[in-house]
Amino acid sequence: MSRNDREIQERRFVHEVRQALDASAQELPPALSERLAAARRIALAHKKAEVTVKVPRLALAGADAGPIFEEDDTPLHRAGSWLRRLALLWALIVLAIGLVAIYQWQQQKRIDELADVDAAMLLDELPPAAYADQGFHVFLKRGQ
Repeated sequence: MSRNDREIQERRFVHEVRQALDASAQELPPALSERLAAARRIALAHKKAEVTVKVPRLALAGADAGPIFEEDDTPLHRAGSWLRRLALLWALIVLAIGLVAIYQWQQQKRIDELADVDAAMLLDELPPAAYADQGFHVFLKRGQ
């Protein structure tokens, strides 16, 4: 039996069970249905109370050194918060220095390439005006 056939059989079984449960739920007495609904609401309320979600806040420069998470307000966490901000500041400084270094390196590379072109033009036997002539470019293309 292939995997696809098993999935189809499982879906049919789930569909049949769901239909049977829906049919039997409609046959329950109204008092029992209300008690089941109330028990479900209570269970969901308990489950929601167990789940605590920590919502991160955006840390802005110059903002208070409060906790990063709304619920976490321990002195140890507050002390760690400024360390995190200091680490973030250092990371941003290193990133900025890296970007400036890459920009300078690319600029120097471009200057070197232009210097090589200028040196080649100055060492060539042709005058620089020949390079500006459109007919000369056509001549060079046909010659290659």
